[in-house]
Amino acid sequence: MPTRQQQANAIRALSMDAVQKAKSGHPGAPMGMADIAQVLWCDHLKHNPSNPQWANRDRFVLSNGHGSMLIYSLLHLTGYDVSIDDLKNFRQLHSKTPGHPEYGYTDGVETTTGPLGQGIANAVGFAIAEKTLAAQFNREQFDIVDHYTWVFMGDGCLMEGISHEACSLAGTLGLGKLIAFWDDNGISIDGHVEGWFSDDTPARFEAYGWHVVRDVDGHNPEQIEAAINEAKAQTSKPTLICTKTVIGYGSPNKSGSHDCHGAPLGDDEISAARQFLNWPHAPFDIPEDIRQSWNANEQGKQQESQWLALFNEYAQQHPELAKEFERRNNGKLPENWQQHTQQYIEQLQANPENIATRKASQNCLEAYGPILPEFLGGSADLAGSNLTLWSGAKGISADDASGNYLYYGVREFGMSAIMNGIALHGGFVPYGATFLMFMEYARNAVRMAALMKQRNIFVYTHDSIGLGEDGPTHQPVEQLASLRATPNLYNWRPCDAVESAVAWKMAIERTEGPTTLTFTRQGLAQQPRDAQQLRNIARGGYILKDCEQHPDIIFIATGSEVELAMAAAEQLSDKNVRVISMPCTDAFDAQSEEYRNSVLPKDVTARVAIEAGIADFWYKYVGLEGRVIGMTTFGESAPADQLFKLFGFTVENAVKVARELLD
Repeated sequence: MPTRQQQANAIRALSMDAVQKAKSGHPGAPMGMADIAQVLWCDHLKHNPSNPQWANRDRFVLSNGHGSMLIYSLLHLTGYDVSIDDLKNFRQLHSKTPGHPEYGYTDGVETTTGPLGQGIANAVGFAIAEKTLAAQFNREQFDIVDHYTWVFMGDGCLMEGISHEACSLAGTLGLGKLIAFWDDNGISIDGHVEGWFSDDTPARFEAYGWHVVRDVDGHNPEQIEAAINEAKAQTSKPTLICTKTVIGYGSPNKSGSHDCHGAPLGDDEISAARQFLNWPHAPFDIPEDIRQSWNANEQGKQQESQWLALFNEYAQQHPELAKEFERRNNGKLPENWQQHTQQYIEQLQANPENIATRKASQNCLEAYGPILPEFLGGSADLAGSNLTLWSGAKGISADDASGNYLYYGVREFGMSAIMNGIALHGGFVPYGATFLMFMEYARNAVRMAALMKQRNIFVYTHDSIGLGEDGPTHQPVEQLASLRATPNLYNWRPCDAVESAVAWKMAIERTEGPTTLTFTRQGLAQQPRDAQQLRNIARGGYILKDCEQHPDIIFIATGSEVELAMAAAEQLSDKNVRVISMPCTDAFDAQSEEYRNSVLPKDVTARVAIEAGIADFWYKYVGLEGRVIGMTTFGESAPADQLFKLFGFTVENAVKVARELLD
């Protein structure tokens, strides 16, 4: 039987060989954390390489994702669908082993990591999902949801502000099945970290309410084993295990320095490392006895089989719960979803109500929430403004995690990354809210949701200068354009309660990526629609008001500006005017060319776009011959009606611009 040291050295050898072959990468972290990984993956991690999606598996997150060869080596050695050729293809085009771990590319990679700090925040989301799902579904003698979330993270993750946001909340919520390893090697890209990172990290985490295991030798398997057992025994708090390691352990001349952080070791140093580690084998060659000692397929199948037996008995005792668990775990919506939502939307259209779309959003939660137990909502300390609470909302706490609502506190970035973890875990449809302006704090987590193709719903209220007196610090201008420029992110800005209901419906149904829902503070008039127009809302852009003849001019508007465009069209009674409501440009762009041309015929070049956001975005729809009534500066502090007049969002100005185009 190979020794622990030999098993760990297999990770080191594969990591330095793959980085060397790729001529780029980060060998230091994999070599430094190999001993920790060996103890965790060989003795504690519950997983089944032959079924990477097993519902009750442990989740492993490599938050310091630049050390990606660590997880690729582990996946290869334990029996996942990651071959030695995949390791040789590290960092190459279309490989299963990209430069940073990417969800969806590689079996066993639970989340995309690399932007430091987001992995630990995702892990907090995994742990919240586990605790909440367990509280909702477990019954006496049937712990069908019972797994750990394990995290590796380095100094860089802990320096990032998002780690403070997420880890603070994790302590507050008492996430006892979250266990994080701090790779305390004292090195970052610029060198030894004491000049810029002198925090008392253990004390910091103790202040968060974590259990902390201090001063663990990260190269001593017995100490690592003892630390893990201590962490597992602590059920009411998350645990930080502080492991002191040597970056690049095994490299005689580069270990312990930033020289091995982010560059290949070089052929000579790899040769010296092989000698130091007593690893005489050729590059990418793993002796069969070592390979077999790592293989986790048999144990994984046995663990899953035991769980399936438990679940089958659970299904006999609690058939409805079991059916619901499977539905939610598979990401399927309730059977009555389409009928229920369609009836609600038609009812709204038949009973006009002039309200702010943020209020319309809350009404949607009231309508959809009762049939969506998978809803897991929240707000970054703005529930009273975002209107994300509904009558069925129940807060989640350390003592009672059976609810469906998270009070995230003032943690926009942490909230958004935690939501990504919840979505990745499965069993929930997360939504979380803040002001549109403060999406900026969370921008990269929103991008990561789009990159990972997760069903995640970001709710943004106070959508423009229309929020008024709070002034330009709170008034979004360029944010909508920024979100629309993000691939695989759908962005809805509805003009009334009906479009809001459709937007929520489409966001919930969209399984291939995230959606933003942007709502107003101010009240908006509900627009008249026939049955076809009602159906066309889902297409993202549609004809809201048409003319009897071919249009002379077309208004395109979203949100609060649709009402303005409709009024302007009425004043242009001597012209053939068409009004397009375009609540979701992303959905509209995905329509057939035939449909898009029917809405925006190419021979009508007189086009005016109206939106209280950055003007430049809209030239893709109006062309260089068209005009845009939009923002080109930041806002001002004043009541909304004064601001709309100041910046030209008036019926009079829209009519003036239209006539200038036509004359």
